[in-house]
Amino acid sequence: MDSIIVTGGSELNGDIPIAGAKNACLTLMPATLLSEDPLTLTNAPRLSDIKTMTTLLESLGTEVTSMQDGQVLAMSSHKLTNLTADYDIVRKMRASILVLGPMLAREGQAVVSLPGGCAIGARPVDLHLKAMEAMGAEIELKDGYVHAKASGGLKGGTVEFPFVSVGATENALMAATLAKGTTVLKNAAREPEIVDLAHCLQAMGAQIDGEGTSTITVQGVDRLGGATHRVVTDRIELGTYMLAPLIAGGSVECLGGTIDLVAAFCEKLDAVGARVEQTDRGIRVSRANGRVAAIDVTTEPFPGFPTDLQAQMMAMLCTANGTSVLEEKIFENRFMHAPELIRMGAQIDVHGGTATVTGVERLKGAPVMATDLRASVSLILAGMAAEGETRVNRVYHLDRGYERVEEKLSNLGATIERIKGE
Repeated sequence: MDSIIVTGGSELNGDIPIAGAKNACLTLMPATLLSEDPLTLTNAPRLSDIKTMTTLLESLGTEVTSMQDGQVLAMSSHKLTNLTADYDIVRKMRASILVLGPMLAREGQAVVSLPGGCAIGARPVDLHLKAMEAMGAEIELKDGYVHAKASGGLKGGTVEFPFVSVGATENALMAATLAKGTTVLKNAAREPEIVDLAHCLQAMGAQIDGEGTSTITVQGVDRLGGATHRVVTDRIELGTYMLAPLIAGGSVECLGGTIDLVAAFCEKLDAVGARVEQTDRGIRVSRANGRVAAIDVTTEPFPGFPTDLQAQMMAMLCTANGTSVLEEKIFENRFMHAPELIRMGAQIDVHGGTATVTGVERLKGAPVMATDLRASVSLILAGMAAEGETRVNRVYHLDRGYERVEEKLSNLGATIERIKGE
């Protein structure tokens, strides 16, 4: 397996382009299954997860053409040749469950393997299934597969989520576009990726109101057409690279970034003493005065602080002046990066869903192991604040969510290289 070696001590200066959102693109791609007409996505990120979703869609009969170095995806699902999403593909990525709603809505049936993904705690798909049942589907779990049927098609209904779920909201939203009658999604997720999906579906002819609020209303239509849609900027990649100059020093402009995508995150950066400025081209970030200050962070659904930026924020707070407390309220088992940071000299005490971080003046380079996607990049960030060399092993997670990370960081002045595994 590949490893990434980071040598600390270099300030970061310059511009860094922010890619289209992984989590948005992985949701937008299955929307092609709702229509016989072509769907084209621009500003697509070049990631292994996108390749996995491409493989899954092609297995169902979708034609996918990648253009402009992978940043444009032209898809056509004019005829679905298979209604089973196989385990060998689905196990690699949790977002694969998002083909369930579109296939069920268009064809009245679907068989989808229970998904895989990062090992950051149990993330059951029961809310996805209950949403389909609320629209009249019959669901059976058998041999590790979800067998779903809606003879006569899905019907409008009320779906009330007991807690906010981004994936379940996305699946239900897509399914509802072709359901007969009106569907109301209550306690729906409000993330920018949900809004982006709604805008794409509206361009295809869907009738959707309330996207970006906790209540979304969908009036089903008989068919959807084609569209061309630009994938929204990746707010998690944006937040990650906004932290880089605060960790390593310097001044970085994140091209394509807007503060509204990361408002709660920016409030925390203000609190640590960062200088954050919206520019004509993106967001410029630098330290205001030397060492950053300690703060407390609690992860919450959007518009709160994103769980997907918790690991990166912890890396920065490892060298903050004072003691910080991070509370993880979205996923259990999402502090697996903490023991690796401790190997680098960090002072972290984890109890359940709370981590207490006492800042040290300097981390020490060490061999560490990535445990999931966001942990991977947090260790790279920590390596830039460390004395000596840090070797991050098992970085295959990284390639699922960050495109060309070593190239982007080295262009800013970081000393970073990828070592190919055997």
